[in-house]
Amino acid sequence: MSIKIGIAGPVGSGKTSIIESLTNMLKESYKVGIVTNDIYTTEDANYLKNHLDISSDLIIGVETGGCPHTAIRDDISMNQRACEELEAEFSPDIIFVESGGDNLSATFSYELVDYYMYVIDVAQGGDIPRKKGAGLLFSDLLIINKTDLAPYVNVDLDVMRSDVKANRKNKPYLFVSNKDPESLGQIRQWILALLDY
Repeated sequence: MSIKIGIAGPVGSGKTSIIESLTNMLKESYKVGIVTNDIYTTEDANYLKNHLDISSDLIIGVETGGCPHTAIRDDISMNQRACEELEAEFSPDIIFVESGGDNLSATFSYELVDYYMYVIDVAQGGDIPRKKGAGLLFSDLLIINKTDLAPYVNVDLDVMRSDVKANRKNKPYLFVSNKDPESLGQIRQWILALLDY
């Protein structure tokens, strides 16, 4: 059985690029499958097929046709079928399930995934952690992405860290940037710990 990891977050927060980076870090040691969700396109799946050096058959694009929350939480049948198809044909070690762009209330059904991470980015505003939302509060891992942009959008990362810590309680969170491979490596370490669990 594959370990299935959901990735949710608003449009533009960096979900697809995080999947791309993680897949490149993991692909030598683990077989990775990917299921993406878009409402009326397979844009994210097509991007990953063109940019990742893995079989394109390991990447499935799901067109949800409606609210992205529904496809990962309420009626998960389309995503379940895609995961089952990958498991039956390829037996991947890890399947990433990327939600369509959503808002702070998005959560995954644990009938679909084993764990999920929620991605926000500093360019969306330093006040996002104070606005809370189910994804931010209850995800298994919160990722605050694009930290390199903080100086350009007038975000104080120290304040943001304090707000995240207060709202996450004892749940894990990571501040990351694509410009800092070491920070992305922390997400990889989190995933490896799940595989060893």
